[in-house]
Amino acid sequence: DIRDPARPKRLSAVADSNFSFWHSASFNNDGTKMLFTDEWGGGTQPRCRATDKPEWGADAIFTLTNDQMTFRGYYKLPAPQTSQENCVAHNGSLIPVPGRDIMAQGWYQGGVSVFEFTDPARPREIAYFDRGPIDATKMYVGGSWSAYWYNGYIYSSEIARGLDVFELLPGGLLSQNEIDAAKLVHFNELNVQDQQKLVWPASLVVARAFVDQLERSSGLTTDRISAVRQSLTAAEQASGMARRNALTQLATQLESEAGGSSDGAKVRMLASEVREIANVAR
Repeated sequence: DIRDPARPKRLSAVADSNFSFWHSASFNNDGTKMLFTDEWGGGTQPRCRATDKPEWGADAIFTLTNDQMTFRGYYKLPAPQTSQENCVAHNGSLIPVPGRDIMAQGWYQGGVSVFEFTDPARPREIAYFDRGPIDATKMYVGGSWSAYWYNGYIYSSEIARGLDVFELLPGGLLSQNEIDAAKLVHFNELNVQDQQKLVWPASLVVARAFVDQLERSSGLTTDRISAVRQSLTAAEQASGMARRNALTQLATQLESEAGGSSDGAKVRMLASEVREIANVAR
């Protein structure tokens, strides 16, 4: 607790026998999870080979409840790398997809991995970039030192080969609405270590991102997903009081449906977003 910076207090501590070098820590956006990186080998050694344990040189994910951390799972680059590629977990940042915990992270010559840890016990990769070793016959230190999301793009500082700039494309694990919603978060300047709070403006694209997530999780039936999308489109085409009334009615319906959904928390997020859009409708 650093509210009194002259008298900081330790609230909780964890240890992990699989960790060699506790390098960095990141919160998710709502502060309910923490992700620690282990820079086993100091970033200059090949630590992502098929023979290396998945718990070593990885990310450890903890949940945070009442100031206490509980271990939930590990994430490590899923694609084995060669003995000529220095590779280990390193610097990354959150990607502001509403309703999900997604991170871009540099893994030296392992490249860039974009992964989700919304379910901290089952993190999964959803996108990657890996150009291969600098030299397939001998080791050179290189690769992505960091991968940071900034205003719609991922910037990776490649030690040996320069700056890489990436843009996400939609696929089965990430929709165009989710990408567009992430692009609504804009910073004039960004220091990733500051962990600025991610805040989205009230927007139909955010609501549509939640609908896509509910479709992916089967949190609403196929027919209901289709009906919600039609309602959002109709509201978008309306204006003034007609738009506000349509959105308010939809929000009320969704609130009543949340209790019967297998993904009730996400339905409530959608309902809250729709109501917020209604409140700013003109």
